[in-house]
Amino acid sequence: MDTQSPLQEEIAAYQAMEADLRKHHLGKFVVFHGNEFMDAFDTFDSAACEAIKKFGRGPYLIRRVADRVVMPMPASVAFRPVVTHAAC
Repeated sequence: MDTQSPLQEEIAAYQAMEADLRKHHLGKFVVFHGNEFMDAFDTFDSAACEAIKKFGRGPYLIRRVADRVVMPMPASVAFRPVVTHAAC
């Protein structure tokens, strides 16, 4: 039985790059897909729209780069509206 989180690869990639992300993208929302950093955005909405355009329903990780540890919130909780490509 596989008990690995669907976002485990993305979380590990974020953690591996966290120091560099803090230097270059502090306060931005970053998108990871698989083990790759895709891009950084000024708002959660713009990050979500681009992630949806590129990857559909995912999985992908959107996380705000902070100078301290913050508790992650699932995108399904933070981003309630149903977004389609037309809405972005």
